[in-house]
Order: sequence, then structure tokens, then C-alpha cells
Amino acid sequence: MLSITEEIAVPHPPQRVWEVVSSPQDVVSCIGGAELGPSHDDGSFDGTLVVRFGGIRVKFGARVSLDLDEPGHEGRLSARGKDGQGATRFSAHATFRVVAGENPGTSVVAVDGEVQLNGKLAKLIESGAGAVISRMTKEFSEQLIRKCAPPAEPVTRAAPGPHAAQTAGQAPGPAPARRAGLLARLRAWWSGRRSRRQPQPPMQADSANTSGEALGRGGRR
Repeated sequence: MLSITEEIAVPHPPQRVWEVVSSPQDVVSCIGGAELGPSHDDGSFDGTLVVRFGGIRVKFGARVSLDLDEPGHEGRLSARGKDGQGATRFSAHATFRVVAGENPGTSVVAVDGEVQLNGKLAKLIESGAGAVISRMTKEFSEQLIRKCAPPAEPVTRAAPGPHAAQTAGQAPGPAPARRAGLLARLRAWWSGRRSRRQPQPPMQADSANTSGEALGRGGRR
């Protein structure tokens, strides 16, 4: 026979923790290798659990009953089943209770239970059960804490100010300075183009020199 006595500290209020541990779907989601099967008219339900004992992987199937005391935040679980080969049968009984922790807003889940084994794998399972229970308790505690955590609040963005001219997805930077420099270069280019297109006044001095040189050449003839 295996005895289980565990206390799991959870940094969340008792009411929230009770909502999770009293829900078979939520509890199964916190246990690695566990799956929840169909429910029955008497309130019981089917479930499976895969456990590794050393180098042996054993799959158990069970019919589970759950009785809850809502005001007292207490529950009792009973299960009967066998492994997939039918070599080992088991029956389990456990009680659990959610109480307030030492600090405000925290809780403690106290679990006490017994597992009776019969069959070929009973001695093997009992010899490695201590390490398996410790590992499963640690994994269950981590998942339970995550499950009890409230959903993250959406991040709200501040409204843009009157001078926020950036569009969505545009990285901030010295865009106004770049635009001002571009406009200045465009203006300079346009001014130079206009000055080149305007007609230039005749150069009197050059004309006079040209005429004088022509006359000089004519006189020498």
C-alpha cells in the first residue's frame, strides 16, 4: 500500500484555487500523461494515466468518483482500475482541502491518500513510487499555479499627441529635418534651372573687341 501526504503552496486566493481543484477537467490538465474520458449517469467518469517507473511505462485506466463540499472547500476522490495489460489492479482514495495560506491572498492544498496495488507489477511500482510521486507532485504544483493565475490584462496605449504625425509602423527619427533639407535642395535646383533658361544680355566689351580685331585685320590687308 502506498500512502500520499502532500501540501502544495499556491500564491493565489483559496476561492480561485478551489475553482480549479474542484474541476476534473482542470485537474487533469495539470497532470502530465493524464486524460479525461466520458462521464456516467452516477456522476463518475473514466480517466487514464501513463506513469513511468524506471524504464517501464505503465498505462492505467480507472473509473473515478468525486464528491465535493463546496462551503468547506473539501473533496474526496475514489478510483478503481487496472493497467493496460490487466496484470495489476489498484484502488485509490484521497481527500483534499484548500485552506488559506500564511500570507494574504495565498492558499495551501492539503492532500492525504492511499493506493492499494495487487498483481505482477505491484512490487515494482511500490519500490519506485516515492520518486514518481515526488516528481508528479512537483509538476502538478507548477501547473496548478499557472492554472490559477488570472489572465494577463491587455496593454493600453496612450492616445497620440497633437504633434504626432507618424503613421503606424513608422519608426521615429529626424524625418522633419530630412524633409527640410530635401526641399532646400529642390529650391536651389529650380532657381539654377530658371537662371539658365533666362536670356543673357549682350556683352558690349567683347563685341567691341571683336570688331576692332576685324578692322585691324582688314587694315593690314
